[in-house]
Amino acid sequence: MSRSALLPRTAPFGDAERAHLDAALGSTTALQRAWLAGFLAGLDAAGGAAAEAPAPAAPPRAAEPLTIVFASESGNSEKLAGDVSKLARKNGFKPKVVDFADLDVASLGKEKRLVVIAATWGEGEPPARAVRAYGEIMGEGAPRLDGVEFGVLALGDTSYAEFCAIGKRLDDRFEALGAKRVLPRVDCDLDFDKPAAAWIKDALKALAPPEPAGNVVAVDFARGTGADEEAEVSREPVTVEVIEHVNLNSSRSDKETIHLALAFEEAAPAYQPGDSLELYPENDPALVDQILKAAGLEGDSVLRQALLADRDITTLSAATVERFVKATGHEEARRLIESNEVRAWIEGRHLIDLIETYPAKLSAQHLTDITRPLPPRAYSIASSRAEVGDEAHLTIAAVRYTTHDRARKGVASVHVADRIRTGAKLRVRVKPNKHFRLPANPATDIVMVGPGTGVAPFRAFVQERRATEAPGRNWLFFGDRHFTHDFLYQLEWQEALEDGSLARIDVAFSRDQPEKIYVQDRIWEQRRELVSWLDGGAHFYVCGDAKAMAKDVRAALVRAFADVKGLDAAAAEAAVAGLERSHRYQQDVY
Repeated sequence: MSRSALLPRTAPFGDAERAHLDAALGSTTALQRAWLAGFLAGLDAAGGAAAEAPAPAAPPRAAEPLTIVFASESGNSEKLAGDVSKLARKNGFKPKVVDFADLDVASLGKEKRLVVIAATWGEGEPPARAVRAYGEIMGEGAPRLDGVEFGVLALGDTSYAEFCAIGKRLDDRFEALGAKRVLPRVDCDLDFDKPAAAWIKDALKALAPPEPAGNVVAVDFARGTGADEEAEVSREPVTVEVIEHVNLNSSRSDKETIHLALAFEEAAPAYQPGDSLELYPENDPALVDQILKAAGLEGDSVLRQALLADRDITTLSAATVERFVKATGHEEARRLIESNEVRAWIEGRHLIDLIETYPAKLSAQHLTDITRPLPPRAYSIASSRAEVGDEAHLTIAAVRYTTHDRARKGVASVHVADRIRTGAKLRVRVKPNKHFRLPANPATDIVMVGPGTGVAPFRAFVQERRATEAPGRNWLFFGDRHFTHDFLYQLEWQEALEDGSLARIDVAFSRDQPEKIYVQDRIWEQRRELVSWLDGGAHFYVCGDAKAMAKDVRAALVRAFADVKGLDAAAAEAAVAGLERSHRYQQDVY
C-alpha cells in the first residue's frame, strides 16, 4: 500500500523536489518535524533564507525549559549531563545544567522538567561536592515538588555493596516530595556508555510536552560561550611511550611508588593541571592462568587474551555471584545468595575465589557473561605541559595486600610496577576535572594538602605556576610514612623552595616517631598562618584518600577557624562551607 504524499501539489516546489522532501520527511516523528519547522523559522529570522520565503503558518512555540542536575565525583555524571543538554537542545528544549554543588534546593519546586544524574561515592555516600544539596533534599525542610516531572539516571560500581545508592534514594525522595516520575530509573555500572545513552533518549521522549496542532517549536540557537567554559578535550584513547620509570621510594621502604613519564607520538592532548589520565591496564597473566585452570579452560588462547586485556577478573560483587549462579545453576552458590550472606562472603575476595570455592563447568561465554569490561584506571596528572611539553607524568603506588590467605594485587598499579618498563607502549586518555583548577587570578595564593600520591596534581600546580611566573604564593602540606624512604619528589620540592615557586612546605612522616603525625596535625599546628592566608583570599586544595584523610583535613580546618577566630562549632563549619560554595575549597579524592 503506497503512502500518501505529505506535500500538496500546490507547494512551491518542482515535482522532483517534492518527491525528495516527501522521502526525507516520511520517516520523521511529529517532534522532529516540529523541530525542523522551528529551525527553519529561526534560520529565516537570522537572515539565512531568501527574503521571499513564506512566513510560518503559526508563531513558533517557545522551547520548553529542562533542568539537568548532576552529582559527580569523577566527572562521569557531569559528562552525561552535557550529553543530555546537547541532545535536548536538538530536540526543542531549552536546557540548563546545574551542579549539585550550586543547586538552590529551595527553588527546585519551580522546575517543570527535571533530569537528575547522580553518582554514588564509596559505600553509599554522595559525591563530596553534592553533600550540602543532597542533605537539604533528604532533610525535613525539603520543598514540595508537586507538578515537577523527573527522571533519575544513577551511576555506581557493583563492586560496592551500596550500588547506585544515591541515585536510588533521590529517585524515591523526589517521588515522596510530590514529583512525577516519567520513566524508570536506570542503574549503571562502570560500563555505563550504552545504557546511559539509551536512557537519555527515552528521558527526552518522556519529558517532551504534547504537540499542539499547527504549531512549531522555537529552536534555541544559543551556544555555550561563557568565559569560564573550557575547550573540550578529546576522550579518544591514544598510545604513549614510557620514557621514565622510576621508583620514588628507597629500597628499604615497604612501599613502591612509580614515577611514570609518558611521551605522546604527536602533540600532547590539551590537559590542564588538575586533570587525570586514564590508563588502560592488562590483568596479571598468572591470575588469568589460575582462573582458566579453575574453569577447566586452559587451552583457550582466545579467551586468555580476552581475560588479559578486556575483562575485569578481580572484582567480585553480589551481582557477579548472581550471574555465576544463572550461568551454572550451582546450588551452593545459590544458597549463599538466598541466605543473604553473599555480601559478607565476597568481602576481600576476587573472582578466582568464587570459581575455586564453587567448582562448576564453565564455558568461555560463561566467563564473559560473569565478568564486566575491564575499565581504565584514572591517575592525577603530575605535570604541567607548560614545563614538560608533549609529555604527561603519573605517580602510581603499587597496591599489594593479602586477604583470605591469598596475595592480591592492584590491576593497573602492579601492571605498571611489575610489567611495564622504559620503552613500553600504553593506551591512555585524558579525563578532565573542571572542578580542581588553579585560581583564574595567578596572584591568588594557594594551599595544597597532598599526602602520598595525593601530591601528584600539586607537582603539576607548582610546575604550572613556575612556568607562567604566577606571583601567587604556594604552600604545600605533604605526608607519608618515613622521611628517609618515602619523601616523594624531595629534591624537586627543595629546588622549588630555593627558586621561590614554593613559598613553604610542612611535612608529616607518621612512622618517624612513637606518636603518629599526619598532615591534619600540621594544619592544626600552623592554623594561625593558614587562616591568615585564607582570609587573604587563598584557595585550599586537598587530594588523596577520601575515607579518612580528606575528612580529617576538613575537620582540622573547621577546628582551626573556631580556634583562631573564636567561633562556635556551627559558625566555624559555616566558614569552611563558605569556602566550598565559593569554589575556594576543592577536593580530588579517591
